[in-house]
Amino acid sequence: MKLTALDLNYESIEIGQSASFNRIISQEDMISFARLTGDYNPLHMDREYALKTEYQEQIAHGMLISSFFSALIGMHLPGKKCLLINQNINYRKPVKINEKLYIFGEVIQKVDAMQLLVIKTMITNHAKEILLDGKITVKVRM
Repeated sequence: MKLTALDLNYESIEIGQSASFNRIISQEDMISFARLTGDYNPLHMDREYALKTEYQEQIAHGMLISSFFSALIGMHLPGKKCLLINQNINYRKPVKINEKLYIFGEVIQKVDAMQLLVIKTMITNHAKEILLDGKITVKVRM
């Protein structure tokens, strides 16, 4: 399946405009992320180890979860013309295997002189608990 990124131009984007998508974190996602990054921390990869921690189960890599913000801006808002300039992430709660995530972003500021967008970002779970939040600044290329 080929996914196509939106192709929004700076002028067409408005403050308050938003985009979102859902994702379920699988064990395979965690294995793939560990292979890609080399992060095999046992809290993420070793069920027996994780059971003995305060979380009492494996939790997903924080950077795996925050990487969905890349998909948010690169595919949905603004799409293929974006270039990430700055990102702030607050990790609020751990993400569990098979947890359904709701990834959301909303434009809260535009800087016309540089064609920048500031996007408020958030990832919540099915219970609407905030797992991650923050802000991303992107340049919308011509």
